[in-house]
Amino acid sequence: MTTAPSGPPALQTVNLVKIYQTGGLPVPAVRGVDLRVERGEFVAIMGPSGSGKSTLVHMLGGLDTRTSGEIWIDGRRADTLSESAWAILRRQKIGFVFQFFNLVGNMTVADNVELPALLSGASPKHARERREYLLGELNLTDKADEAPGRLSGGEQQRVALARALANQPQVLLADEPTGNLDSRNTRDVLRLLGQVHRQGQTIVMVTHEARVAGLADRVVTLLDGQIVDDGAVAPARRRKQGPGDVVELHG
Repeated sequence: MTTAPSGPPALQTVNLVKIYQTGGLPVPAVRGVDLRVERGEFVAIMGPSGSGKSTLVHMLGGLDTRTSGEIWIDGRRADTLSESAWAILRRQKIGFVFQFFNLVGNMTVADNVELPALLSGASPKHARERREYLLGELNLTDKADEAPGRLSGGEQQRVALARALANQPQVLLADEPTGNLDSRNTRDVLRLLGQVHRQGQTIVMVTHEARVAGLADRVVTLLDGQIVDDGAVAPARRRKQGPGDVVELHG
């Protein structure tokens, strides 16, 4: 028997719309999306290129403004916040992983990972312990004193994931986190994502790979900026998920 969720959802959108102006013409990217993500849930967002996946996730984290509609984070209306208030909310409750790393080049790997925890109010001791744990889980302990530019692309992406999880965010937003990785680095990233999810981490992840989506609880499919499918991943199938498997959904 499924237990009903208690408290407000981790994330919720109500009729969320994003329209860009291109050459004076309106170009809708997200069209009336209603999405609810419960606490501790892992939701994968799929769809063809240009379907609005990244735009949606960027709006969820306040990195892009919405045209209309509502965004709620942990029961709090967020779309009306100022830029500075969004920055505080991200620092306290949201972690980001992007396809192209966005690491601070003049800081060491250790400092890149520790900084978010320190900014969120963690003690230096806790931030250091969290960094050591995450780098250890991602096989990056020996890279702690390196500059990001001296690492391979796969190593930089693993550092970016560690950084996003450093402050133990209530919600992790990931935009194609394995998009540029080889199979070995993809396994490392997915292993940690699965591990923190089992510990209760809420995750919303954009991906175009069915094998990656198979790690999630639900797969939401976008087409032309609208949700066209929203289905749970069969638990038995998820447990058996392998590198070559495809996702199986049930309504």
